[in-house]
Amino acid sequence: MIRKVVNATAEERAVLSRGTSGEPIYHMVVHSLRRHGIVGGTICDVGCGAGNLHYYLASNFQHYIGVDVVRYDRFPADAQFVKANLDQPLADSLLEVADVVVAVETIEHLENPRHFMRTLYQMAKPNGWVVVTTPNQLSLLSKLTLLTRNEFNAFRASNYPAHLTALLEVDLRRMARETRLTDVDVAYSRRSRIALTQHHWPHLISHWMPRAFSDNVLLMGRKASHDFSE
Repeated sequence: MIRKVVNATAEERAVLSRGTSGEPIYHMVVHSLRRHGIVGGTICDVGCGAGNLHYYLASNFQHYIGVDVVRYDRFPADAQFVKANLDQPLADSLLEVADVVVAVETIEHLENPRHFMRTLYQMAKPNGWVVVTTPNQLSLLSKLTLLTRNEFNAFRASNYPAHLTALLEVDLRRMARETRLTDVDVAYSRRSRIALTQHHWPHLISHWMPRAFSDNVLLMGRKASHDFSE
């Protein structure tokens, strides 16, 4: 049993995630796209799980593509699904496929986050956008958990092996720079649980200090019209 957990496959890790994220995370994505006036075209939801993001953004884009290693029963019937192991090289059919490439709470599940960021970049069309969200290690809750348990809150033993890689905001910014994303912007979910309780901090506090009182962080950036590395 222990060996099965430690050596979990990508499919097993995907099932452990249950294919869904919290509503504040989806709202963070929607608000960030809206703030930049990003609508229309094709959106590719990488690590889509059950495809919940489709319900939040279907009216803003003409075409939704969900990409994941497993297809959940709850995946929307009117959406396109592509099966792919995100720890492996990208298929040619997914190159430059979308105007917006979104990865909601996916990068922390993968063995190589830098490879994954390059994958998202390759999936975006020229001038397209890449959006990534992940647990916020700089929240007060996460820092307290690190101080008291020597683990980030979202990366405790109970979350392993579903959650593999803890990333800071600075890591996301560095990866964005390494992949040559421009117009980089960072946002926070402004929703965070109070330590040792199931309650959340009041919205006024989270709006005042979003980094400290947000359980999740978002980074977005634009792919250049031409890849000068070629």
